[in-house]
Amino acid sequence: MIDVRFSTAVQMVLSIALAEHDGFRCTSQTLADGLGANPSFVRTLMVPLNRDGLLLSTKGKGGGIRLGRPSDKITLRDIYCAVTEDKKLFVARPDVPARCRISANIGDFFQIITQDAEGAVLHSLENRTVADSLKKILQIDRRRQAKLSSGAPAKLIRTAT
Repeated sequence: MIDVRFSTAVQMVLSIALAEHDGFRCTSQTLADGLGANPSFVRTLMVPLNRDGLLLSTKGKGGGIRLGRPSDKITLRDIYCAVTEDKKLFVARPDVPARCRISANIGDFFQIITQDAEGAVLHSLENRTVADSLKKILQIDRRRQAKLSSGAPAKLIRTAT
């Protein structure tokens, strides 16, 4: 089964960063609406993000969700580690019977490969902050908006026949 916690948490944190950037209040309901997700799923993902100090939530009138520290001090690795906890990206099959040299050693071999791959992923995520990511998304959005406005289809001209 594909784990969507990280991608969803990144979208949530970036949405909160954008709300702060634009001066809007963000709630779990607005996040759920933007994600097309159940508010209880959003609140479940918020638990580790709050626990790790990435988000701050306040209840009641005027309450909402905001970043727990400046966006340039939150990395995508922070988000990944908060929501996935100790879950590995790749896991060897634990039930492989040792019937030959391959099956007897595949677990150890696979562990070497996965440690290298996970290290590379975590290193990449460490080098990307929420601030950098929001800036990149806003750049992509400006290009998308420009493309939409310049690519409008020409009006059809009817001619008499």
